[in-house]
Amino acid sequence: MLVHPSGVDASSSALRFLSAKLSRHRRELGTRWRRLNPGRQALLTLAHLRNGHPYAQLAAGFGIGTTTAYRYITEAVEVLTALAPSLAEAVRTASAKAFVLLDGTLLPIDRIATDRPFCPGKHKRHGMSVQTLADPFGRLLWASPALPGAVHDVRAAREHGIIDALAGAGITCWADKGYRGAGGTVPTPCWGRWETLSTGQQAVNRSHAKTRALVEQAMATLKSWCLLRKLRCSTTRITNLVQAILTLRLISSDR
Repeated sequence: MLVHPSGVDASSSALRFLSAKLSRHRRELGTRWRRLNPGRQALLTLAHLRNGHPYAQLAAGFGIGTTTAYRYITEAVEVLTALAPSLAEAVRTASAKAFVLLDGTLLPIDRIATDRPFCPGKHKRHGMSVQTLADPFGRLLWASPALPGAVHDVRAAREHGIIDALAGAGITCWADKGYRGAGGTVPTPCWGRWETLSTGQQAVNRSHAKTRALVEQAMATLKSWCLLRKLRCSTTRITNLVQAILTLRLISSDR
């Protein structure tokens, strides 16, 4: 295998943060020696999450075995996942905002055609569904556990308790037509074809679309991590990967 220098377009604050957390984790475990120090392990994890490089390629670049690379990355992802905000914490943060934006996104996976639970009719491809909350400026606040792609957005929001949590806190949450019937404090656009809507309803839908447009920025932020553009791992690991990336994103934005 050929090895060449490469770059990772992640913030240095994320690297320092993860390195410090891994150092603390090793002290708690009583680890004496490892092939990679915490800083190199953090860099290995960022390269995997940010660039989506496979374990074999990363292992060759860092001079370790493929199994060791997998084990190091999994350990770091679990450390980051434990630091991700819960829905309750996200709602407390959102209570200081004028409103929040709710949207779902499909993370493509390499499932075969017979795996129907992972194939939504809208996208015509297999994936896992993740619900996200963003602030009025399009900054990511929270990401849900992943569900099979065939689960509808409004059903996923109810299963995660998003609608009840926002209604209990009295937080207005703007969402698209996929959340029609959600109730609570979640306004959605007027339903129907554009030509059948009245002038007033069209004006309401234009205003609604303008308000929630910045949620696409949160989606782009999440998918700027190349690993999430085509996941080739077990679907049981996707939630941890999303939560780890959320933690790194929040750390980078706060600093």
